[in-house]
Amino acid sequence: MTQLVGAHAGQDDPIGYAREVGADLVQTFLGDPQKWSAPSAPHPDGAEGLRRAAQQAGIALVVHAPYVLNVASLNNRIRIPSRKLLAKVMELAGQIEAIGVVVHGGHVRAEDDPEVGFDNWRKAIEQTPKPVPILIENTAGGNHSMARGVERIARLWESVSAAEGSEQVGFCLDTAHAFAGGEELDGLTDRIRAITGRIDLVHLNNSLGAFNSGQDRHAGIHATDGLIEPGALGSLASAAKSPVVLETPGAGHAEELTWVREQVR
Repeated sequence: MTQLVGAHAGQDDPIGYAREVGADLVQTFLGDPQKWSAPSAPHPDGAEGLRRAAQQAGIALVVHAPYVLNVASLNNRIRIPSRKLLAKVMELAGQIEAIGVVVHGGHVRAEDDPEVGFDNWRKAIEQTPKPVPILIENTAGGNHSMARGVERIARLWESVSAAEGSEQVGFCLDTAHAFAGGEELDGLTDRIRAITGRIDLVHLNNSLGAFNSGQDRHAGIHATDGLIEPGALGSLASAAKSPVVLETPGAGHAEELTWVREQVR
């Protein structure tokens, strides 16, 4: 089966952008990623218009949840609004028939028990409508993150697997996050699958942050200041056997998509 390859796009016209750069799929936000405002479909005719436009263009949709979400938090003022907003995003993602909603793994505070954070993920999964899969994304930084490095991901997946509805929870592997989080890319897909049983999406990004630096700073695949060798990115994309989304600077998307297709064919 041919792997879908695409890119993250702004909300002005994500379908038009996907067609412009030759993408099979497009990832976008459903609102301001830095705010708690209710989500909305980026199309003049709302969710049905976006769903129809994507279907007519033959382009798959991926939704990225707002960055402000942190369902692992022990702080009620963060965790409860996070769950409520995630539920709204999921419902809208179902209406547009997205293939999944990417959600960052979140974190707890230094003084908090991380076990409670992991269990908060279990509760969130059980309380959240899942018309499409929730795709938990590994993160780059923070010693108190729920999804930095395979050891934390393994503990998180124990909680995820115990949740009712866990069959609708998948994994999004971000290469820049993994590298900056201290994971070697060689063999990483096998290590992740040994934990989760699946890789549903790859965010294929080079990294400006050094190995194990915890710095979440993306770069173009062939950027001269990128610290990941492009061949390692191509090998991982091929090994993942899942859809690929570029979260790199838009100016290079068309050429990068062509390159990715050569790596995964």
